[in-house]
Amino acid sequence: MGSLFRSEEMCLVQLFFQTESAHNCINELGHLGLVQFKDLNPGVTAFQRHFVKEVKKCEEMERILRYLEKEMMKSNIVIAATKEKEMVPCARDVLELESTFEKLEQELREINCNHDTLRQNLIELMDIDSLLRMTEDFFEEAESLLCSEPPSEDSVYMTVSSFITCRRVSSSSTSGPLNLGFVAGVIKQDRFPAFEKVLWRLFHGNFVLRHAEIQTTEELQVVRGSVKKDVFIIFVQGEHVREKIRKVCEGFHASLYSCPKSLYERKKMSNNVKSRMEDLRMILRRTEEYRGGVLTRAADHVQEWSSKVKKMKAIYYTLNLCNIDITQKLIVAEIWCPVSDLPLVQNALIMGSEQSGSSVTPVLNRIQTQQTPPTFNRTNTFTVGFQAIIDAYGVGTYQEINPAPYTIVTFPFLFAVMFGDCGHGLVMTLFAVWLITQTECLRKMKNEITDVLVGGRYIILLMGMFSIYTGLIYNDCFSKSFNIFGSSWRVRPMFSPHGPWQNKTLHDNHHLQLDPTVSGVYSGRPYVFGIDPVWNIASNKLSFLNSFKMKMSVILGVSHMLLGVTLSLVNFVHLGKFQDILLQFVPQLIFMLSLFGYLIFLILYKWCITLRSEMAPSILLLFINMMMFDYQPEHKFLYRGQKAVQIFLVVMAVLMVPVLLLAKPLLIYRTRMKARHQVFGNNDQHGSDKGFSSHQKDEMVSIGDVFVDQAIHTIEFCLGCISNTASYLRLWALSLAHAELSEVLWRMVLQVGLKLSSGVGSLMLVLQFAAFAVLTVTILLIMEGLSAFLHALRLHWVEFQNKFYEGSGYKFTPLSFDSL
Repeated sequence: MGSLFRSEEMCLVQLFFQTESAHNCINELGHLGLVQFKDLNPGVTAFQRHFVKEVKKCEEMERILRYLEKEMMKSNIVIAATKEKEMVPCARDVLELESTFEKLEQELREINCNHDTLRQNLIELMDIDSLLRMTEDFFEEAESLLCSEPPSEDSVYMTVSSFITCRRVSSSSTSGPLNLGFVAGVIKQDRFPAFEKVLWRLFHGNFVLRHAEIQTTEELQVVRGSVKKDVFIIFVQGEHVREKIRKVCEGFHASLYSCPKSLYERKKMSNNVKSRMEDLRMILRRTEEYRGGVLTRAADHVQEWSSKVKKMKAIYYTLNLCNIDITQKLIVAEIWCPVSDLPLVQNALIMGSEQSGSSVTPVLNRIQTQQTPPTFNRTNTFTVGFQAIIDAYGVGTYQEINPAPYTIVTFPFLFAVMFGDCGHGLVMTLFAVWLITQTECLRKMKNEITDVLVGGRYIILLMGMFSIYTGLIYNDCFSKSFNIFGSSWRVRPMFSPHGPWQNKTLHDNHHLQLDPTVSGVYSGRPYVFGIDPVWNIASNKLSFLNSFKMKMSVILGVSHMLLGVTLSLVNFVHLGKFQDILLQFVPQLIFMLSLFGYLIFLILYKWCITLRSEMAPSILLLFINMMMFDYQPEHKFLYRGQKAVQIFLVVMAVLMVPVLLLAKPLLIYRTRMKARHQVFGNNDQHGSDKGFSSHQKDEMVSIGDVFVDQAIHTIEFCLGCISNTASYLRLWALSLAHAELSEVLWRMVLQVGLKLSSGVGSLMLVLQFAAFAVLTVTILLIMEGLSAFLHALRLHWVEFQNKFYEGSGYKFTPLSFDSL
């Protein structure tokens, strides 16, 4: 339990072990996860360390493994789970593992290269096939528009030339068709408009261009993707012009293919293309099957390989932190570890040495040091989330009291005070239970949001359970109240023969007020648990809850801060700072109790006594008059002698300010002056100034710095007590806001549907309930819940922890394979 409330006691240990047992010893320490290695070579760069080559080999193997995992994900191959606690390979096994990875990567890259080449060839053949099929339509168009009789198969090209001549060339002085040719190819569809415009500007329309979109089939979608292409054919006169068009096509990355001039040759070429396509499809299938087999065999070991490589890299990185003697046979390391775990560390080293076959047992030598040890707070599955909240503010100073155990109770409770609704709390609790049951599945998703939810699942669970509790106290469930124990107020006595109400009273007044002085109206006993349900229908409900929650937030806030001041006493006792108990803790406690402790007393006393509403004095005015020493004859008091008590308390609080400001600096000044006189006396006896030690010279710091530092702490505490108490009023404000938002959703959404009685009303009720549920989850649970969470976080970090928690330490980061 000591480690729960305070960080573990740490020790610095010097470790000696042989080089041949280094892998196994560090492996066992990594599985233990209780040892933090110090860097014994701080001035050496990473490139000059002894095991830098081995670290680079591990990084290269990690790169290959990432490449393999990426390829497996592409092929939808399931990676087998790793085994438990594999043995870390020794140095000679690293070469074999590295060779296996290199061969596997080389083979897979060759397969992928061949596959890409075959796939590109298939795409080109498919483009050629589309070109041959679709250009037939262009040639048929030419034949149909020809004025003369249809030509034979061998003169199709001349027919098209005659067609072009009729369309583009003047009919005068031509003895026959011109010698025209054509350029055919495939271009991406989004580039075609610019391609056509460039051709028009270059050749001023002295060409005929035909194009058509390639229809996307399922096979094309798989092989080529979502890229759309067009087939085009350009008829033009002269070889020189055709060469220019080819260069334009090259600039637009259009693929040009040779197209035979005769129909017979085109059909023959089409059959040849289809045959080659079938062969390529078969080869591609075989290649993919072979690639899948290689990846499937590797998938059975990839997790095991990845775990081994990560551990090897961690081992070599750790060895780079150590020193190696000249003979290269002995490794020296310095480690931080908890004192209570030294036997476990010793056993782990002995086990590692035995596994390596070393004849020399590793030696542990505990050494004394003036260095500040790291802070180590043991956590479990339940407390790790709350410890993360504390560490986010600052890692605790070594051996400083840990706020996490107290935060486990106070954090969800203060959240629930602002989020008090048992219906919303129940939904949050069920969500947290679902998170707990689905932890393993959610962790596999490796999503930042799911990681946060899984890490804080027990925080959400406690916030939901505490919200149910405070919701029952507020008697609030989705803005509705429970009447479990029966109300303490009765309306019937108001209509008794001697009562103030008659039937006419109901018709003449919109609002009526119950009079507790009438016999039988108020039973005299409070509601059994929480707030009486009659307040849910009262017109002054908001005024009552406003007063109740404001005073409750002050009580909770001052109590929370007093707990923080009390915890500072525990720190002083543990660290042996008994002077700080008298000069800091006691004045702070008196200051807080004299002012804000008395404020709590006034609130509780007023609740306990019976006063008529017009006779009850305002607590706020009483406290303001107390601070201003304003005691007029017409002022009302709660008890006899209140004036004298209040004057005494204010004077006591004011007197504590100079005590906090001056007592500790003066004591430090006196102690240092006494030490200085002793040093000067020694110097006079020896006749030199060699009596000054470096530590004593450091102690002789200007006393002005001490006064300034103490003045800052005093001002921060005294003014902080006022501002921090006011800061706790956010409990009141957010609680009222949450309740009012819940009531608005009920009245404006769900209640409207409940009033409908027609057949359509049932459908409207379903729709409105769905809207009510969505708005409740998004606004009240998520947005309001996050707001209350952040405010509770601020109250703990600023108002609570600054009373006792420095948070100036550094975290214990042991070598642990579980966190790799």
